[in-house]
Amino acid sequence: MIRLVASDIDGTIIGENNQITSQNLKAIHDMTESQIDFTICTGKPYCMVKNFCKDLHASYGIFGNGNQIIDLKTGKEIFRKTLPQEDMNTCISLAKKQNLHIHLYTENEVITSELRYMDLRNFILKDSLFHSDLKFKIVTDIQEYIHQNQPTVFKLIISSPSSLSNLQEELGKKLNLTIYRINKSHEYKDKIINKEYEYLDITPNKTNKSEALEILSQYLKLSSSEVMAIGDNLNDIEMIQNSGIGVAVANAYDAVKQVANYTTANSVDDSGFAEAVYKYISF
Repeated sequence: MIRLVASDIDGTIIGENNQITSQNLKAIHDMTESQIDFTICTGKPYCMVKNFCKDLHASYGIFGNGNQIIDLKTGKEIFRKTLPQEDMNTCISLAKKQNLHIHLYTENEVITSELRYMDLRNFILKDSLFHSDLKFKIVTDIQEYIHQNQPTVFKLIISSPSSLSNLQEELGKKLNLTIYRINKSHEYKDKIINKEYEYLDITPNKTNKSEALEILSQYLKLSSSEVMAIGDNLNDIEMIQNSGIGVAVANAYDAVKQVANYTTANSVDDSGFAEAVYKYISF
């Protein structure tokens, strides 16, 4: 019996047109009415999707790929993990040597020197479906800003129009961090900003959606067999692999489909999320 459904947002509930289908909304409503805990599980910071979570009546939220867990019914923070400043400085120094784009996420801000990649995407999206409280701070020198202000940072993003595999390998040897390399090219091109690029999503060690979902499950006294996880992107692999039922939507990366118990026939724009919910849950 499924008692909690954890779902990614972009590419899973919301399509590239930045819309959520009526069928997906109905599936979420039916879960809520049946007292099944619907949990947002996203790489986005809490402040960016706080109002969106409220609109969907989500019970819990896993944010920043797992570095913050919020009980959305009470507003209580269950868990948080932030980046050590020394590690941030190492990442930024190496990125600056290669003239790469860097931006940071604090509790309520994006810190960047220029809106270009994921930060530009989030700037465009913040006033749309998400009605976001996320603020954007443009600074001349990110490293100097961190040194002077010592902000609490949940994640760091390094972006480039070319491959970042070498930098990912170098950082992996120097630092004990969680680093996802996401390719936004060809069929995965970022249609919101009409750009192809790669980015490194850098968070504290052992930060991922699966670890956070396990923490939440223990908090709620649920076994993994009572949890269904749905996603499309590479940062969803572990939670899909380790949940009782792991689902990839039809538009997911091939690596995600390979570990899923089920891949939907429908893509996100054709309500693949709802397909998965109704396949495994009887209302």
